[in-house]
Amino acid sequence: MPIIKPISDLRNKSNEISELANSSNEPIFITKNGEGDLVVMSMNLYTKMQMKIDLLSKLSVAQQQHLEGKEGKSLSEVMTGIRKIINVSR
Repeated sequence: MPIIKPISDLRNKSNEISELANSSNEPIFITKNGEGDLVVMSMNLYTKMQMKIDLLSKLSVAQQQHLEGKEGKSLSEVMTGIRKIINVSR
């Protein structure tokens, strides 16, 4: 269920809003005069959402390339590349 708070809580209870955002790991919808106005979320949730957006963007590009008939890499080629990166960074 969405968490909805009035904008006065953002002004008067900012520490509580911060704790709620971090503990719930959910966005908090802030209303102004009964209408939706803002969304507040923890940095952790924001970072996760940005990573998902980035991944979906890359998958979209890959799907378009596939539809255009471009050759991709096999799973084994990808895994070999990932292992090389991991071993270099150690």
